[in-house]
Amino acid sequence: MPEHTPRRARPRARRRLSVIGVLGELLITLGMLVLLFIGWYVWLNDVIVGNEQTQAATELQQQWAEQSRNERGEAGEPPPPVYEGHSPESAPVRAEPGGVNEAFATLIVPRFGDDYARTIAQGVDVRDVLNSRRTGVGHYPGTQMPGEVGNFAIAAHRNANGAPFGRLVDLRVGDHVYVETADGWYEYTFRGLEYVLPNQVDVIAPVPRDAGADPAERVLTMTTCNPLFSIEERAIAYSVMTAWYPREGGMPAELGEEEA
Repeated sequence: MPEHTPRRARPRARRRLSVIGVLGELLITLGMLVLLFIGWYVWLNDVIVGNEQTQAATELQQQWAEQSRNERGEAGEPPPPVYEGHSPESAPVRAEPGGVNEAFATLIVPRFGDDYARTIAQGVDVRDVLNSRRTGVGHYPGTQMPGEVGNFAIAAHRNANGAPFGRLVDLRVGDHVYVETADGWYEYTFRGLEYVLPNQVDVIAPVPRDAGADPAERVLTMTTCNPLFSIEERAIAYSVMTAWYPREGGMPAELGEEEA
């Protein structure tokens, strides 16, 4: 019988990497990195920068409180808790700051949370003011100052860079918005929200949306971009001054006890 020659095992074909497979894996990895970056930018970065802005505002408030105690010769003693709101007409009006990013007030909005506080600085320059890790809220130059008849107009981001106005559209009619300065607390009461195009700059006129009218009220206008992650339009929140709380009488009861 003829001898059978054993067949040699056929070598296994090496598995070739598919170009499409490699590209797919790279795209998946890139997508994960993008999602992580967006998560950091939208949420974590806002939390970190927001906390820094709050801390800066708190330091400014403590500085004013300490200065007031020293002026009264009662260092270490807070003012008596009178909590009496005075008429808006009695509120002092300070001169408009001249320097860009010069801090002159803080913004306190109970609707935004018990610990919400942001520094208001002069100007609305994006890099120096609105993106600042210490301020974040800017005053439109040329508009009125707190307590002044006309329009005290301010701006801030709705997302990113601490998102000071992240909850602006959550305001409800009747909510109080407080502006604190070295003199005391200016109480404004929210009246309504409006959405406008970016070129409708008459929202910061002395009488909002009526640039030729003579002002009779003390208005606070807060502006931010809308919708989220877009600059297509602006969300505008209007409030009217309803009370003035001088520092020597203690902060408004709604804000709690002043820290010693």
